[in-house]
Amino acid sequence: MAKRVAVIDIGSNSVRMVIYERTSRFAFYLLNESKSKVRLSENAYQNGGNLQKIPMQRTFEALRDFVSIINSFQVNKILCVATSALRDAPNKKEFLDKVKKELKLNIKVIDGEKEAYYGGIACANLLPEQINAMSIDIGGGSTEFTLINKNNVSNTISLELGTVRLKELFFDTNKIKDAINYIDSKIAILDTIDASTLVGIGGTFRAISSAIMLNSNYPLNKLHAYECEVPEFKNFISDVLDADENKLKKLNIKSDRFDIIKPGALILSRVLKKLSIKKLITSGVGVREGVYLSDLLRNSKDKFPHNYNTSVRYLLDSHINDIGFSNQLNQLSKKLFDLTHTYLKINEKYRSDLAVAAKLYQTGNSIHFYSKNKHSYYLLQSALEYGFTHKQIQLISTITRFAKNKLPSQEHMQKYKELLPDTHTVESLCYLVSLSIALLSHRPRNIDFTLKFENGTLTIESSNNLYLSQEAVNKLIEIKDFKIKF
Repeated sequence: MAKRVAVIDIGSNSVRMVIYERTSRFAFYLLNESKSKVRLSENAYQNGGNLQKIPMQRTFEALRDFVSIINSFQVNKILCVATSALRDAPNKKEFLDKVKKELKLNIKVIDGEKEAYYGGIACANLLPEQINAMSIDIGGGSTEFTLINKNNVSNTISLELGTVRLKELFFDTNKIKDAINYIDSKIAILDTIDASTLVGIGGTFRAISSAIMLNSNYPLNKLHAYECEVPEFKNFISDVLDADENKLKKLNIKSDRFDIIKPGALILSRVLKKLSIKKLITSGVGVREGVYLSDLLRNSKDKFPHNYNTSVRYLLDSHINDIGFSNQLNQLSKKLFDLTHTYLKINEKYRSDLAVAAKLYQTGNSIHFYSKNKHSYYLLQSALEYGFTHKQIQLISTITRFAKNKLPSQEHMQKYKELLPDTHTVESLCYLVSLSIALLSHRPRNIDFTLKFENGTLTIESSNNLYLSQEAVNKLIEIKDFKIKF
């Protein structure tokens, strides 16, 4: 697979481009992102789906600049797809031929089921594991649905139901009841769907989630994998549908979405009315990531290897020089957890988060050794992007922030109280990683001691003196009723 890949997605409302760079076989990071609201389908739905000259020219100019950006990054491979606006257009050949001739860009027009599949595999691979979930991707011209169960996708559905389409056919003439009837007739196909989680892809869902996060002072600045309570989400949609422009602004809806947020909100409202959804999760990934993953994972059935996390691997590849020590910290922290979690009354579900925190503890070294804890914290909080819930991300980054030298402050615990477990659990997990770091102070080639835990006392036995380890352990802030004996 090429090291640098550009993916262009030509939609009805926007054209978007991402450039990814691989750091190892299945690990990658975002190198560049560009977007333009060209509104390619503007006035098309009132003219038999035919693309109009001015929107086509806007889109062409945006693509010309995308090609310039691609060349500046020396991209090895370009994947360019187009969705509803072009697949519906009787005159699409005119646009496709011009782009191919003048920009040397080959556009692949994909059908609705393929579009739904790409969004589905992006969510299945890059979100925390979902069971009995359905993705919804509301675009400008169409809406796609896909069932997701763990890392499997099925039942790809595409409907002629989009924000720009509804705006031009119904909202511009204030035919809202007709719009409701139209939406309900289209989503009748969902009658047989049984999904308890709705995964939102696309601009409408993300705009609503972003606004809710702002209005509630949500503590983590991360949209991907954001979870919202269903009643809160429904109430916000109702507010959007009843709002004028001034109210939309107060609701923190961006002005460039004022004309299409209501059609999108209405689609969501009718879908939520039809389905028994108990959980809502926002996806920061969609068609573009799906196109990329289908190329990256083409020899592994569009799935990452079992227990593989691409964000963890990227951080290891890019920010940790001593993988051997990272693995030792991971191994030792899990051993300490297994020996002590019952005594310390820590839920077993936190074992994996502890292990990731220990493995990635050194990431901040790549920025500045003396402030590595702080830099590890910020790196993990932002770059631990895929496959983790917000609660996991905040806990893992918190453990690295307070490992080795001190326990979490009350201020920190208060700020992230809705994402972090209780104070005792956080302090205990931080202590176990701190203890692992201390015990490995002499940086052995292989772990050269054994551990035994009985009645609140951890005994470390070794044929070596472990002088530095003992000194480092003595500097740790102790936790109540926990003793260490060498």
